[in-house]
Amino acid sequence: MDRHINAPLTDEDALSLKAGDYVYITGTIYTARDAAHKRMQEAIDKNESLPIDMDHNIIYYMGPSPAREGRPIGSAGPTTASRMDKYAPNLLDRGFKGMIGKGKRSPQVIDAIKRNGAVYFAAVGGAGALLSKAIKESELIAYEDLGTEAIRKLTVENFPVIVVIDHEGNNLYETAIEKYKELS
Repeated sequence: MDRHINAPLTDEDALSLKAGDYVYITGTIYTARDAAHKRMQEAIDKNESLPIDMDHNIIYYMGPSPAREGRPIGSAGPTTASRMDKYAPNLLDRGFKGMIGKGKRSPQVIDAIKRNGAVYFAAVGGAGALLSKAIKESELIAYEDLGTEAIRKLTVENFPVIVVIDHEGNNLYETAIEKYKELS
């Protein structure tokens, strides 16, 4: 089913999304990769405040290439999500409602998705130039010294993703394999 949602993600939207839904996100999302996740975890461990509000926000595992003239961002393809798996449950427990990446997630992340009524979206790998067209604004928020791994606030319009893991733990990667086996 095709869905159009706004970000930050409401509880109602998160709970209504099902694995396999095609979703177009409009609103504000944040980027962060490995190094930024590590810094956020260090801040949490020290009881320091985080540079972004977690509440109902969506984090995109992406490090953009430099912006071309007249564009807010360069190529903006997803990073392999499993690299953030050791940090994701803690951030979901602190309020994040959605994650965008590519690839499978650990059982611990899936448990945190279910526990928090969250969702994991996939963006198409290799389509970074196309995905960047849905990004209307990009603002550096934190950890500038990390370069492409810094945290950015993105304003997106109809950013295309697919629900891979929904709030019930339904996993498109698993169900698609089973459907394929039935067809072969």
